[in-house]
Amino acid sequence: MVAVMNKKELIILILLHALLLISVYVLQGVILPFIRIGGLVPLLMPIVATGIALYEGRYIGGISGLFAGILCDVSFNHPVGVFTVFLTITGLFVGTLADTVILRGFVIYYLSCAIVLIISAFIQMFPFWVLQNVPLQVLIGTAIPQTIYSLILAFPIWFFVQALGRHTERVLPTGRRT
Repeated sequence: MVAVMNKKELIILILLHALLLISVYVLQGVILPFIRIGGLVPLLMPIVATGIALYEGRYIGGISGLFAGILCDVSFNHPVGVFTVFLTITGLFVGTLADTVILRGFVIYYLSCAIVLIISAFIQMFPFWVLQNVPLQVLIGTAIPQTIYSLILAFPIWFFVQALGRHTERVLPTGRRT
């Protein structure tokens, strides 16, 4: 028999996702700038948004992507809305794929994170390349190590995303099993 998630469980789930997003935001913005490798700070919010979307589906993934994007835009001082739009679309897209076509697992999570981080690196590079005429080789020379550094940290984040996602894999608020 399929049980519908009650309001208390849904509120707890939302709070756990918010706690995860805020914890990773603090890690990315406050702690990791002091642990620079090669002068680089890893980009973790796209990883969390991708992981939540993969394990939770398009609705929670889109909402988490929205908030992860807002936090990215605030922390990076990028043109307002760039990461907000990108991570919201990422959450919806990855979540839809997870709901319909792809399997939820570590390999898919890691590949999804790699793709999203590559696109994120391009988003970060684009204004410098187009508006400030920074050579593309210099930007790529920074983007590749940052992506690798971020992917290394995607591994421990996976445990949190998967543990949180396993709770909701059983029953969605609509009563449908995933």
